[in-house]
Amino acid sequence: MNALSSSIAENEAYLRAQFAGCSDIVFRSFKLKDGTLLLLVYVDGMTKMDNVEDHILKPLLFDGLPRGIDRLQTLAETIQREWLPLSNVKTDQSAADLVTHILQGSLGLLADGEAAALVAQVQGYEKRSIQEPQKESTLRGSKEGFVEVLRTNTSMIRRRIVHPHLKMESYTIGSYTQTEVVLAFVQGLADERVLADVREKLGKIETKGVIDSAYLEEWLEGSSFSLFPQIQNTERPDIVTACLLEGKVSLIMNGSPFALILPITFWSGLQSADDYFERFVFVVLTRTIRYIMTFVSFALPAIYVSLSTFHPEMIPSNLMISIATARESSPFPTVIEVFLMMFIFDALQEAGVHLPNQLGPVVSIIGALVIGQAAVEAGIISTPIIIVISLTGIAAYTIPRYSATLPFRLIRYLMLFISGFLGFVGFAFGLIFLLIHLVMLDSFGTPFMSPVAPFDGKRIKDLIIRFPFWMKNGRNMKE
Repeated sequence: MNALSSSIAENEAYLRAQFAGCSDIVFRSFKLKDGTLLLLVYVDGMTKMDNVEDHILKPLLFDGLPRGIDRLQTLAETIQREWLPLSNVKTDQSAADLVTHILQGSLGLLADGEAAALVAQVQGYEKRSIQEPQKESTLRGSKEGFVEVLRTNTSMIRRRIVHPHLKMESYTIGSYTQTEVVLAFVQGLADERVLADVREKLGKIETKGVIDSAYLEEWLEGSSFSLFPQIQNTERPDIVTACLLEGKVSLIMNGSPFALILPITFWSGLQSADDYFERFVFVVLTRTIRYIMTFVSFALPAIYVSLSTFHPEMIPSNLMISIATARESSPFPTVIEVFLMMFIFDALQEAGVHLPNQLGPVVSIIGALVIGQAAVEAGIISTPIIIVISLTGIAAYTIPRYSATLPFRLIRYLMLFISGFLGFVGFAFGLIFLLIHLVMLDSFGTPFMSPVAPFDGKRIKDLIIRFPFWMKNGRNMKE
């Protein structure tokens, strides 16, 4: 059945067949004073029944249809003009479109003798209130975070960019989920080539459904097998706003509190929102510390293994004697010790993430203290290893975005093993291959290592030194 029939009995039979076994679908039939037969169809729990009863049922039951009205299109016009709380009303002539709208929470109203249905958007399902983002909390700045409702999220962006050039194009993805995705950009600032690429990729997505924006991320990325994400995700509407004003593009999905931002660079994952809320003179210190600690987070274990195993002459004599004394009773090679402690550290971190909030920190701290102390006292692990792994873990926590820490966790193991076999030669080869990969990578046409490679003198101003906003002509170049 492609089009609705003028017989309400046929339409009801089709809808009941489509919704067979769906106990939450409600069918309500009633007659008006003049004998007109009407049918209401909606999803229980997704529709505001107060609006339906006050603005549809009561006027129709007590007053009936206005005199002279004999077509549903006129009924829709009457509702739009007289029942203002239900101003978002339209007609459907396609049976498939009617089914989709009902499942999305709209109310379907059919009248006998009409080959069309009135659809009123009166969604009323429960939703989470706006709260501060947990993963991207800041000391200063907005405390608003995205929620799972699309229009709530787009309204937070619209409140911040009060300009008609802010465009929001809607797409529906997923044959089963029918998920609405909004492509947001500022016309005149966004790169048309990036927009064309994103539109093309969105149009080619063929899947049963998308549950979260992470699904879209994997569909849109150009180098899916790279360790480094080419799309940034965020819960903060102020970050999305800043990126849109820089000429970037954002994807906001219904059902997900994470918006996607593209294109990005390697440095985007190492910059925090607090960098733009605190005085610019202090940002130089914090960014310098962050960049150094990022290198430490994946290189320190490999450097320690290379020095202590292959190049002990590069370590001061007194320090080397202390390390050798501490390792005297250890039964394992240095590389095995480091690997064991790194593995245990990551296991404790993963356990802390998935345990309830009350137990997670307790298990992580107690587990690290107890296991570390017991391993040292038993002579299984040497004390310098504990220091190296602890410093490595602390360095990883200085990276502001969780998604940016994941590649370095894996690179840490790769650098460790290649250094365990070849020493500093292996470490150098690993670092060279890593840099080659980063330089060859791009995000929707933007070189991943820009503005360093290729060098861009204008954009590099915001790499380590954040210049005052008044020196950037009003554009917050956060790349």
